[in-house]
Amino acid sequence: MKSLNTGINIFMNTVGGKWKCLILFFLSQKPMRTKEFYILIPAITQKVLTDQLKQLERDGLVRREVYKVVPPKVEYSLTELGQSFVPVLNTMCEWGTTYAVEQNLERQDQICRHHK
Repeated sequence: MKSLNTGINIFMNTVGGKWKCLILFFLSQKPMRTKEFYILIPAITQKVLTDQLKQLERDGLVRREVYKVVPPKVEYSLTELGQSFVPVLNTMCEWGTTYAVEQNLERQDQICRHHK
């Protein structure tokens, strides 16, 4: 069966998977360096983080900026296109919080922050 080029397929191919939305969510808070992701997402491996960031950069959602200093500094931030995804992230976060309350799931923290 041929894959359909529908909005939901494009969406899932671009931001689907275990970590991409979480990476984008944290980048919606502020630009970040690689080591900050490991603090916020301790279960992610170096290879997976690197691959996910490269894919998000390739798809135009994330900007990678290399500063010519010693030691080298690399910082990631959302592009304008990535910023356009923030309302979707906020809606996902709100849904997850509502779901957790309704299902009596234990939440370890409240990380949803709304962006205007």
